Amino acid sequence: MDKYTTAKESTTKSTTVVKTFLDAINGQDFSKARECVSDDLKFIGVMGKVDGADEYFNQMKKMKLKYDIRKIFSSEADVAVFYDIKMGEETILAAGWYGFKDNLIKSINLVFDPRKLLPV
Repeated sequence: MDKYTTAKESTTKSTTVVKTFLDAINGQDFSKARECVSDDLKFIGVMGKVDGADEYFNQMKKMKLKYDIRKIFSSEADVAVFYDIKMGEETILAAGWYGFKDNLIKSINLVFDPRKLLPV
């Protein structure tokens, strides 16, 4: 059996959780977004990493990001999302990989080209 699983664009419980999470972030409803993640959330991004849901949301409250989903895929306990993220005056195409455990987001890995955000 091939070790890679083919992901299909779909609506599963995990994709619903990710959409709820991102909608809550967009609306700055951080308590609703917090309900979608585990306490021991691990975030790894281009600009750094964060351990723990409370610290993650402390940082998110300051950033005021807006997500516009282009495509969402799921495969078993993982969800992959391609989205535009509005970061201040810039909009960045990014990919997020959400890992799940017990129907909660356990990990977020975010990749994008950061050059638009770096000082010239």
